[in-house]
Amino acid sequence: MNIPFLDLSRMEESLKSRLKSRFSEVLEAGIFSGGKEVQALEQSVSDILKSKHSIPCANGTDALELALRALGIGVGDEVIVPAMTWVSTAEVVVLVGAKPIFWDTDPQGLLRSDWEKAVTPKTKAVIPVHLYGKMVEMKLLMEKAKLHHLFVIEDSSQAFGSFQHTKAAGTWGDIGCLSFYPTKNLGALGEAGMCLTQEGELAKKMRLLLNHGQPIRDQHETVGRNSRIDTVQAAFLNVMLEDFEKNQAIRKSIAKTYLEAFGGISELILPEDIVGEDHNAHLFVIQTQRRDELKQFLAERGIGTAIHYPAIVPDLKPYLTKGDFQSARNLANHGLSLPLNPYLKVEELGFVIDSVCKFFR
Repeated sequence: MNIPFLDLSRMEESLKSRLKSRFSEVLEAGIFSGGKEVQALEQSVSDILKSKHSIPCANGTDALELALRALGIGVGDEVIVPAMTWVSTAEVVVLVGAKPIFWDTDPQGLLRSDWEKAVTPKTKAVIPVHLYGKMVEMKLLMEKAKLHHLFVIEDSSQAFGSFQHTKAAGTWGDIGCLSFYPTKNLGALGEAGMCLTQEGELAKKMRLLLNHGQPIRDQHETVGRNSRIDTVQAAFLNVMLEDFEKNQAIRKSIAKTYLEAFGGISELILPEDIVGEDHNAHLFVIQTQRRDELKQFLAERGIGTAIHYPAIVPDLKPYLTKGDFQSARNLANHGLSLPLNPYLKVEELGFVIDSVCKFFR
């Protein structure tokens, strides 16, 4: 068989037809920056996530940088970041002139709960990352952040649709950041992102920053940048939202099937709570000491897999940092993502399961 890890060209014909139709509408309207599609996206996300302010921007990395800048974080400041994450989480801290302070994760890749030990007089914020779609325990984190007078920026790039105690990922902290990269559970057909906040003044600052610092054209109140979302990407996202709940049900069903099939394999560590509300089943990451052997075995049988991520950020050249990051390194060395997407066929799912079981037999 040939089972890709993810092939977006597999989307169903009815969805392709709706996307083409919406593109034609945008083309006919002749508005390619701003407009009703962007406004509709803001309103839809606000309604789904119960967020007072949902501010679209160019991509998820920009969302994180806009959050830091809106909170006034810059030169001389420190920001606590988990060692296991996509590089953007640390990259934006450096870009605003601050210093990322890396902290180890728990075995599932979430910021370890004793992160407050990294707090110094220079610490201004902490960035919990809801890795693979699984939420950090936010009630406890918010209590500790308040105790230390720290801002909280949620990196919810992989966690759209995850909820904890009825509150959505991205709505707990001062600012939440979303990515709509095409591979996400809710993905555009290009780059797009969003900032969430419940504070009106922060929303105003971020809207200024992403639009060259101007509240209206040619009136510049601060130094900003261009991070506006493309109208066509907002339109595509509005269409994708129509299928979001259906696709989530498929993801959860696949995850449940994996859990049931692999539960008896002692050599595997399986993702925790992936069928729960506080996990959106973005990635199904198994851990095994024989990760590389398994990856090769599956590849030989035509099964695509991925590694998220092969190195922790403090081990990367631009961010080299000494420290105790053993748990995060274990995940980097032993984690393997299996196919988990709405386009996976029933017979393909069965073949993946049979192949993994055969390997461990």
